[in-house]
Amino acid sequence: MTETARRLTRLTRPHARARALALVLAGTGAALLACAAGLSLAPHPAGVAAAWLAAVHPALVWMPAYVLSETLFSLLALGCVAVLDRAVADGTPCYETTADILASLAEKENPQGVIAVVRQLRVKLADLTSQNFPWGVAIVSPQDPGNVGTILRTIDAVGASGLILLNSGVDPYHPTAVRASLGSIFWHPIVSALFSEWSQWTQQQAYHIYGTSAKGSTDYKEVDVYKQPLIVLLGGEREGLSREQAAVCDQLVRLPMRGHVSSLNLAVAAGVMLYAVMDRLK
Repeated sequence: MTETARRLTRLTRPHARARALALVLAGTGAALLACAAGLSLAPHPAGVAAAWLAAVHPALVWMPAYVLSETLFSLLALGCVAVLDRAVADGTPCYETTADILASLAEKENPQGVIAVVRQLRVKLADLTSQNFPWGVAIVSPQDPGNVGTILRTIDAVGASGLILLNSGVDPYHPTAVRASLGSIFWHPIVSALFSEWSQWTQQQAYHIYGTSAKGSTDYKEVDVYKQPLIVLLGGEREGLSREQAAVCDQLVRLPMRGHVSSLNLAVAAGVMLYAVMDRLK
């Protein structure tokens, strides 16, 4: 047994009540139970570590067999060691379970050995101002949780403020969204609002709205300066921005399409725009 394996074995021990709880969760859908309780699942060492750094304290469900496997990369094992070290230091419960139960909790194939149950952050639109939210993204009725999580990850990468979801759509704390965000969901505010409410808020806070549309009059690369405070407004995967939604934009830009397809994936389009804004931010 490697030294890493010895450390991991010392950190946790089987816990009968925890195993019973894990069996209940596995039988009823852990993600649904977690969301109903205002919690979310973070099925990745990096995501769990991000929760702590963002001052969100999880309760862990952990299965050591994955980490002790000699076929896994050492970086994965070291990531789990760091997470468990922090958990032990904070007094967070660490529960050992079986491979089958962990796979059921993670709701994906080949889970990476550590899962946290984390309290969701609740932020309202009224909590945001142009000072604490200088630039971010708003999406109208997104449907794909993977896109939402990927956009959150890109928001973090470019140093933007957060994400606003308009007119409902996907649950941002869906396990797929949490996983795709790689922990970014714990760093940035996520707000849900009606489009009409959001439009009024942007006027009160004097935001510049840059919308994306195939009908945009300006190539996104031709914008000299993106002025703060600003919001990048994106339509959903199905329909894009309506005429009424596009009308609230100060500038409507397009991403050129040189090939045969007519549009980009929502998360890809958001990534292109966010890096363009970052480069020309004022």
